[in-house]
Amino acid sequence: MTHSKLVHAMSRPDFYTHNPDSVQLLQTHISFIFIAGDLVYKVKKAVDFGFLDFTTLEKRKFYCDEELRLNRRLASEIYLEVVPIGEDESGNLFLDAGDTIIDYAVKMKRLPEEKMLNRLISEGKVDDSVMDRIAKRVYVFHRDAATGGEIDRIGGIDTIRHNHDENFEQTMQYIGTSIARDRYRFIQSYAENFLRKNRSLFEERVAGHRIRDCHGDLHLQHICIGDEILVFDCIEFNERFRYLDVAAEVAFLSMDLDFNGYRGHASTFVNSYLRYSSDSKIKKLLNFYKCYFAYVRGKVTSFKIDDEAIEEREKKEAIETASRYFELAYSYASSLEKPTIILMTGLMGTGKSVLAERLAPLLGAEILRTDVIRKNLLDIPSAEHHFEEFGEGIYSKEMTEKTYGEALKTAEAIIEKGGAVIVDASFKKRAERNNFSSLADTTGADFFIIECTCSEETIKSRLKRRLLNKEEVSDGRWEIFQAQKKDFDMIGEASPGVHIIIDTSKAPERCTSEAVSRIRISG
Repeated sequence: MTHSKLVHAMSRPDFYTHNPDSVQLLQTHISFIFIAGDLVYKVKKAVDFGFLDFTTLEKRKFYCDEELRLNRRLASEIYLEVVPIGEDESGNLFLDAGDTIIDYAVKMKRLPEEKMLNRLISEGKVDDSVMDRIAKRVYVFHRDAATGGEIDRIGGIDTIRHNHDENFEQTMQYIGTSIARDRYRFIQSYAENFLRKNRSLFEERVAGHRIRDCHGDLHLQHICIGDEILVFDCIEFNERFRYLDVAAEVAFLSMDLDFNGYRGHASTFVNSYLRYSSDSKIKKLLNFYKCYFAYVRGKVTSFKIDDEAIEEREKKEAIETASRYFELAYSYASSLEKPTIILMTGLMGTGKSVLAERLAPLLGAEILRTDVIRKNLLDIPSAEHHFEEFGEGIYSKEMTEKTYGEALKTAEAIIEKGGAVIVDASFKKRAERNNFSSLADTTGADFFIIECTCSEETIKSRLKRRLLNKEEVSDGRWEIFQAQKKDFDMIGEASPGVHIIIDTSKAPERCTSEAVSRIRISG
């Protein structure tokens, strides 16, 4: 029997004994979902993606039964039964009847759309108390969920590595369509490095029974807010996607909130869960698992591109959505995981500020611009130009020392709070750079020097354009560049892993990718 025949039959209101007014069909990469009035019927597609196999009637029946059993843990009153779909001798299809069973459907009560978390949050009806309730519900579920034995074995580092390898293998075909090659390679390197460096942490999580029989697909569309919080549509088709570290489950919903633009709610949810669980190690794993699940969502959304049952318009939408998920995964992989000081160095006009602005959101770093600090110290508006001679006026040696001193003090405060900072300045003197290097040594922060370079012809052109920009805070110009070049101490004190040279004559996107890669992978 073809999918089209079943879909045609189940899309008709007269197919159902309760006579709904209409039937709405929704599709995922693995299911047909028929919303028939106040009931919902979910039929599994006869597909095999490697990580799931619904290609036989027996397998679809087994996983329908599993879906019913597992989802009753968090939404017992919603999941009603598994019903057969039969066919008579004339080829007509019937629900819960017929001479020959040709498929099965999970029968559920329809949840009120106005109470779904994704809708409530988009309407501004979700506050911190709601996120706290969700965190408590998830925590209690995790606390009581099964653990040990086979769950621990399947949820260990070998499975985590296998899941990542499978992701990269199954998305190779989408390179250039929904994911860029450099993003693919970077995320892959990040995952491999994190797993290698943190093996003992993953083993500790297993030993501490942090691996549980979880939900596995905890995103906004699967949560209903009422007198009781209902969570539905868990992973039933593969235990290695459900036997998870509780940190992974927390990361999934946090990622989905980030993806939909609700980072504040994500932070509230995570902090509430940490308060209930007292599981501080989640913090170290959160970014890694958020990257993993964003990548998974990019992958499964990309599968729609190859689905013959899906229209071209929806396939184009799938490419756009998958690309957004992959970019989110890239941002998580890029984000710094410990306090870090980055000096953005180089002569004026070499593109330090442009690169800093692009790097900051990816790395999760705060930018300190000495051009701004200098004028703030003097109560001068940042965009007000002061075209002094080299080393004079507001650019005197004394004022420069005060400016760098203030930047150092501010950077130290950021590092002490566990943050990361990019200091955007020329750093033409080795002593200025050494002060920040010493701060990194004292605080245990990671340290990098990014030196921006390009041709003098490019610099001259940039400085001319800069003078025409009324919002530009820098007072740099060509004649000052010539003097600065003679006064610049070559950077010879740092090792190649610390000293990163970027040729900013290349496209900004390439410069950014190169810098991130050197900091997060090579460095």
